[in-house]
Amino acid sequence: MQNRIMITGAGSGLGREIALRWAREGWRLALADVNEAGLRETLALVRAAGGEGFVQRCDVRDYSQLTALAQACEEKFGGIDVLVNNAGVASGGFFAELSLEDWDWQIAVNLMGVVKGCKAFLPQLERSKGRIINVASMAALMQGPGMSNYNVAKAGVLALSESLLVELRQLEVAVHCVCPSFFQTNLLESFRGPNPAMKAQVGKLLEGSPISAADIADYIHQQVVAGEFLILPHEAGRQAWQLKRQAPERLYDEMADMAVKMRAKAQPR
Repeated sequence: MQNRIMITGAGSGLGREIALRWAREGWRLALADVNEAGLRETLALVRAAGGEGFVQRCDVRDYSQLTALAQACEEKFGGIDVLVNNAGVASGGFFAELSLEDWDWQIAVNLMGVVKGCKAFLPQLERSKGRIINVASMAALMQGPGMSNYNVAKAGVLALSESLLVELRQLEVAVHCVCPSFFQTNLLESFRGPNPAMKAQVGKLLEGSPISAADIADYIHQQVVAGEFLILPHEAGRQAWQLKRQAPERLYDEMADMAVKMRAKAQPR
């Protein structure tokens, strides 16, 4: 293992914390994001933590930018050992309110960005017998109300990860899928949705989280080392997933009650 990692969405939040966690092990990092100022900050922090690497602006919706990034990794590092598809955007709104453009944007970034990342880097990972870490969300497993386009995109990331897990095992490429719940992050900066009240509700959930992006990065590192496929960093998320598997109807009833409350809160006063 040559300790070379590429992370999308590395300019802030969880992507930055994943970069710092691996930097502390002395890894070489390729850092990508649409936020170039954030990337420069991350690189400075990475160097201070004991890592080294380079940054490159990359919009994961554009496959040519991802292949250019793969080429840069080839030239600077001779390839990569770990791919982290972390770039993502937030959105919300009840299905009836969401436009088809809202759906296209969400799928393009949160699902197809991961598909394209895997496609662009798979040749290098096959060569290095490396690993893929796809960052999905508890929304991939729980499908809460008021975020159907986000739920579908993240469930797609989980389905892709499961597909790759079984297809790539023979090629000795490991696959992991991370499903965090809400945590303290700047995800709201990318939020898009028809109802401002929904953004405020999501903001409260993010602020109220007992776990930080750095905690999650630590947990991901530990679970990847342990070889776990499905990584659920939140204790409450692990309990909710257990409940859904044992008594799905009970969970659907709770979610339906939540939808009623969300609608009431979203009503203009």
